[in-house]
Amino acid sequence: MEQKLNPNEKIFYHIDALFGKGVSSVLPKELSFLYSRKTGRIKSFSLNDHLLGTLRSDGGIALTIYGASILLKDSGFKQNCIIPKEEVVPFVSEGRSLFCKHIEWFGSNIMIGSEVAVIDKKEVVVAVGKSVLSQSQLHGRIGDVAVKVREGIKSRDEKTIP
Repeated sequence: MEQKLNPNEKIFYHIDALFGKGVSSVLPKELSFLYSRKTGRIKSFSLNDHLLGTLRSDGGIALTIYGASILLKDSGFKQNCIIPKEEVVPFVSEGRSLFCKHIEWFGSNIMIGSEVAVIDKKEVVVAVGKSVLSQSQLHGRIGDVAVKVREGIKSRDEKTIP
């Protein structure tokens, strides 16, 4: 007999596997889920009608700025973050890609294709996106894109800000 995981547990395990053990502990238990009509699988998860993340077909989770901000409350999540140089923060927050030469610090969990939160020096999430390079490749590259930004804090519609 097949035992189904409770959706909260499934998301918590998934987040811990992707972003580090224990990171899901900062998520509240009152998450709501959107399911696929065809497969019945979880498509996305929200908190108080604010989208936190969407499950990707490759097994990853595409976080929103709001979702990354909540996960950043756990110190372990910072290993999935990149801090750009101060002068490029306005551009990245508008949704522009982040280049290697503009990175000041990066976490040890960054791999090719992994979800990345771009944070400023005050640890405020300014953008989220997908890493193009792994953390071992970020050193010494000048003209290469490091993060393809999906959403910047200034590129959002004002109605979606929690």
